[in-house]
Amino acid sequence: MNNLTHFDPAGQAHMVDVGTKPISHRVAVAEGRIAMLPETAARIRAGDHRKGDVLGVARIAGIMGAKRTGELIPLCHPIGLSRVALELEAGADQVRVQATCEVQGQTGVEMEALTAVSVALLTIYDMCKAVDRGMRIEGVRLLEKHGGRSGSWFAQPQVGEER
Repeated sequence: MNNLTHFDPAGQAHMVDVGTKPISHRVAVAEGRIAMLPETAARIRAGDHRKGDVLGVARIAGIMGAKRTGELIPLCHPIGLSRVALELEAGADQVRVQATCEVQGQTGVEMEALTAVSVALLTIYDMCKAVDRGMRIEGVRLLEKHGGRSGSWFAQPQVGEER
């Protein structure tokens, strides 16, 4: 395991200097899901939720969240994203969200992808909480990252998951 880079030799938190790192194409993919009552998922799938298009609003919220990550996470660099894409899939009793973020830059986009997923899931909760307060946000994780000095990384499949 590498040393934690957000601490200086005295143990104080600091922002990592990426100024001398080469610019490279970087990609990160993250996922998460929100578990809910089947009736709530059915409303989302049918598109007849009284608050409107839940998946469409969550997609835009996720994109906005990715763009604001540097403002939300204290030591995260603000970066110029070149792409943010969210896929939302409403199942029988959950909605799965996957975000892909890309940049030509000196630092990775893992935090942006994770933030996009989290904000999209929180938006679904907000839009549906009046009918289902027991929803659970679960499994937010990085699936893969590419680029930079460390190259590519892939999450290990979870039990019952195909990759």
